[in-house]
Amino acid sequence: MTREEALALVQESVKTKNLVKHMLAVEAAMRALAPRFGGDPDRWGLAGLLHDLDYEETKDDPQRHGEITVRRLREKGVDDPELLDAILAHAGRKEPVTPFEHALAAVDPLTGLIVAAALVHPGRLAGLTAQNVVHRYREKGFARSASREGIARCTQLGLTLDEFATLVLTAMQGIQSELGL
Repeated sequence: MTREEALALVQESVKTKNLVKHMLAVEAAMRALAPRFGGDPDRWGLAGLLHDLDYEETKDDPQRHGEITVRRLREKGVDDPELLDAILAHAGRKEPVTPFEHALAAVDPLTGLIVAAALVHPGRLAGLTAQNVVHRYREKGFARSASREGIARCTQLGLTLDEFATLVLTAMQGIQSELGL
């Protein structure tokens, strides 16, 4: 599946603009991380772009999250077990094992934390630093839905929280106009 096909599928399937922006943020971060771990930026980016394809459909039944996306992608001819496993792992349907899986499971909540931090920062996304992000990470009451446990998976990739925050924040700043931040 090409990025254009994936983006069309997202636009057809996802109605919430902020969810689409989240998926774009995860895509950008995954593309940035891929080369560091010998991954293909296109494949990792596709996983990021498509990871929450079924979120609206499964928000009241989170046990199905990820599984519907994987089924839909298989129906569209996606036959990439590593990409599909990364989507399942981010949704808790399997334990993350590979760097691809750990990356998606960690990037997903960190992008949410970064968006929340940007919304309260006077300089928005452009004004944020990795230190701002780490500070907000340590504030347990801030952006509670951004799983600290999920973000901490960055250590499974051999990255410190500072390094991880820098990589993901920089990737998101690279598409800040698309994110509207």
